[in-house]
Amino acid sequence: MAHTSDLIGQDIEAYLHQHQHKGLLRFITCGSVDDGKSTLIGRLLYDSKMIFEDQLQALEADSKRMGTQGQEIDFALLVDGLAAEREQGITIDVAYRFFSTDQRKFIVADTPGHEQYTRNMVTGASTADVAVVLVDARKGVLTQTRRHSYLVHLMGIRQVVLAINKMDMVGYDPARFEEIKQDYLAFARQLTGLAVTPIPMSALKGDNITTPSHRMPWFHGSTLMGYLETVPLLQDRLAQLPFRMPAQWINRPNQDFRGICGTIASGQLRAGDTVRVQPSGREVRVARIVTQSGDLDHAVAGQAVTLTLADEVDVSRGDMLSAPQAPATVADQLQAHVVWMAAEALSPGRNYWLKCGTQIVGASVTRIKHLVNVNTLEHMAAEKLDLNVVAECNLATDKPLVFDAYATNSATGGFVLIDRISHQTVGAGVIDHALRRAQNVMPQYFEVNKAARAALNQQKPCVLWFTGLSGSGKSTIANALEKQLYAQGHRTYVLDGDNVRHGLNKDLGFTQEDRIENIRRVAEVAKLMVDAGLIVITTFISPYRADRAIARSLFAPGEFFEVFVDTPVELCEQRDPKGLYKKARRGEIKNFTGIDSAFEAPDAPEVRLETGGTDVAQSVAALTNMLAAI
Repeated sequence: MAHTSDLIGQDIEAYLHQHQHKGLLRFITCGSVDDGKSTLIGRLLYDSKMIFEDQLQALEADSKRMGTQGQEIDFALLVDGLAAEREQGITIDVAYRFFSTDQRKFIVADTPGHEQYTRNMVTGASTADVAVVLVDARKGVLTQTRRHSYLVHLMGIRQVVLAINKMDMVGYDPARFEEIKQDYLAFARQLTGLAVTPIPMSALKGDNITTPSHRMPWFHGSTLMGYLETVPLLQDRLAQLPFRMPAQWINRPNQDFRGICGTIASGQLRAGDTVRVQPSGREVRVARIVTQSGDLDHAVAGQAVTLTLADEVDVSRGDMLSAPQAPATVADQLQAHVVWMAAEALSPGRNYWLKCGTQIVGASVTRIKHLVNVNTLEHMAAEKLDLNVVAECNLATDKPLVFDAYATNSATGGFVLIDRISHQTVGAGVIDHALRRAQNVMPQYFEVNKAARAALNQQKPCVLWFTGLSGSGKSTIANALEKQLYAQGHRTYVLDGDNVRHGLNKDLGFTQEDRIENIRRVAEVAKLMVDAGLIVITTFISPYRADRAIARSLFAPGEFFEVFVDTPVELCEQRDPKGLYKKARRGEIKNFTGIDSAFEAPDAPEVRLETGGTDVAQSVAALTNMLAAI
């Protein structure tokens, strides 16, 4: 009896070991609304015996109560988890499901078909090896089919199954299959490198899903499951690329050990190999490859490891360890395709956090080259990006970014854009290449620096960023403050909103996009003046918190002071020194802050001046006292 138990235990151990070391394929299902994506996944789960008895009983009950297949099992209900999805019979969110066969493990993402959920579809595609694009045999290739195929290609997926579904609804007609196949292949030829495998099927009836269909003897290709079990894995392809490992964490448990932790993004590494630390460019030999299970002689893409180095080299989170003979690109200007995911439009010049691997840098879109009509692949001009739009853009980062072109290495060429205020992900992108000028423009070092200029001027250089409504008194207070500072021997300069629009910013209007660019330019000029050792006073409405936060980010701690001239709009309108409020009320001025354009008051300014109950002298005294204390 004990001998039998030992054998059972060995069999279980062998099975678990085999299961643990199976390859993992991630794939997505996509296509137009009601093409049968959720039904297909449900069928795969059912046929691979991944449904428990109680789940099957619940499925049968739900199918009778809210299913779309009469008295038959509605496999889509296995995947459509949201109540809204079940009620409408559509997919809204991205649903992930795991299943396995004797050959492989699988994670499938069921992505929504509606155009307004494009961002959800992109999320599902970002980690997939294969895309299963479903087409309803009755409807053929639709606009959304083309849209999802383009997005699949954009996200780096090159293996596509053209799943011509619901063949049972067209009598399993081979001519209809051939017609749809040729229509899709004609479109797919515009997408470079896309490998398409057409399969006729019926997810509901199980035709050509896991076993060949006797109803379609004219088709001699693979079943869907046969394809999924044999298609090359992305992880295998990444292992053949040059070595890349983003530094995720520097592990220093004691003074005798210092290791660089991370997951190998691509390539292979052996103990004793030389790697290049980027962006610094230093090269160093790898002494050990450490894992929880012990040291390794060899590691490949996908493995989480800790590397110890033969020499003391500065490596921090966000650095990239690369193959020295084929290093990654380092640049601060790049071209990328961006998918915008936020309700508030992207405007060039506004600054975001860009996260690429473990790197986080400040970044802004400097130019929208064109939008891509993902239904027709036409290029269209645009000044901003709205929700679910795809565009080719130029971006600039505030420090060098280490990356590869996404088409070459998807593991190190993708990024997300994060709003600096809300910290929400607002966009996703794939890098095309570095801009040539990024390689040719290098920072120049000068020995006379900001500290030397500050010492010569005998003052602490800084910027006082006045913000408030038109008529609040910003320029009046700034003028009095500069006179006071000048009398005390300080070197100052005032950047006034109206004055800069006569020169530097005379090409800008008052749309949201132009306001953003106006503040961006002024902030850069103020930064140069602070570097020159001056006390800079800026007087701009600067109505948006995000833009003021970006301006602040350009300066070192203790150099930027936000001064909120807090005056009620009613009082500003009574003063109306330039007659602008009257013009705005008559409709002669559009986008006027306080009337038909919002002002976002500062949350925590360094100084708040309530001019309704404070005179100019008191305001100036508050500011000079603050400056004396820094």
